[in-house]
Amino acid sequence: MIFRQLLDKTSCTYTYFLADSKTKDAVLIDPVNTNIDIYLSLLKQGNYQLKYSIETHVHADHVTASGLLREKTGAQTAIGFFCGTESADHQLHDGDLFEFGEKEHISVIATPGHTPGSCSFFWRDRIFTGDALFIGGCGRTDFQGGDPGQLYDSVTQRLFTLPDETLVYPGHDYKGNWVSSIIQERTTNPRLAGKTRDEFIEIMDQLDLPTPKLIDIAVPANRYCGIEEEEALQIAATETDRIDPRQERRGVQGAINNAKEQIQQIDLETANQWLESGETVLLDVREIAEFNAGHIEKAIHIPRGDVKSKIEISPETNDKSAQYLLYCASGNRSALAALTMQNLGYTKVASLIGGYVAWRRNVTLF
Repeated sequence: MIFRQLLDKTSCTYTYFLADSKTKDAVLIDPVNTNIDIYLSLLKQGNYQLKYSIETHVHADHVTASGLLREKTGAQTAIGFFCGTESADHQLHDGDLFEFGEKEHISVIATPGHTPGSCSFFWRDRIFTGDALFIGGCGRTDFQGGDPGQLYDSVTQRLFTLPDETLVYPGHDYKGNWVSSIIQERTTNPRLAGKTRDEFIEIMDQLDLPTPKLIDIAVPANRYCGIEEEEALQIAATETDRIDPRQERRGVQGAINNAKEQIQQIDLETANQWLESGETVLLDVREIAEFNAGHIEKAIHIPRGDVKSKIEISPETNDKSAQYLLYCASGNRSALAALTMQNLGYTKVASLIGGYVAWRRNVTLF
């Protein structure tokens, strides 16, 4: 097995690279978008295929590279269910497993507190704790739904119960430390060692830390795997004749919400009826890597960003009176694409609620 610990000096973020030298499967934990070339170089040097890009939580101090990696390598993205990142391929719950390589697996341990959806990942003899537990510290709890009492419970009841010799690899370090252990943190961590729950809450409530510089950019972007924030804003800018300026100022979520109000959305049962009729054109508006990784049978692929330029000239989609059903990963990009088609004069367009993720969970409907 190959294991690399990579440091982003700007945000002091640690990214972890795991790879099986035999099968060539690889996994990245908490990749940073500005380091995308480093990750791609690692993959190329070892002829590795990135299987998963996993996030410990929605980061506030950097933009993730998960979306870019999915686009460039076909890797599947994953993050905690309670993070609200609907476009991720996997919504993680406590106890979930990632299998890769010959016999390797990563266990998901829910460790909420820094954020409601924070998770840690247990592999072999080491735990990747994200912002739940640092070397001699822990992540803050004063924004993004943080809860100091919940974090105390996560660390003391979930992480500190792991074997003493378990190696602790945190999501950040600001003092030049690289690795610790469970026994070291349980016995020496100044915020947690020997502290009661109430004492810990008091410590966290009195930290008075400055707001992360990139929070207004990073958090919205990371809720869309780091890339769809920009894509949605571009759509908003091109739909100014239909989008309320107040909504546009709210950014990506405003654009998405506005689009969903103006287009038809249908559930899986209705979608099944449409497709059984044989009169519906099924359109996948995800990126090519997502499409190649798996798609609904008979779907035509036109990425959301190409809908405006290609939809009218493609012989399969140039009939503006036909019935179209669009889907993406979760129903957000398809709503934006459906609005684009409506603005071009298509009269029967609908978006699949929940997108490909919902379809995959209920695949027997199709």
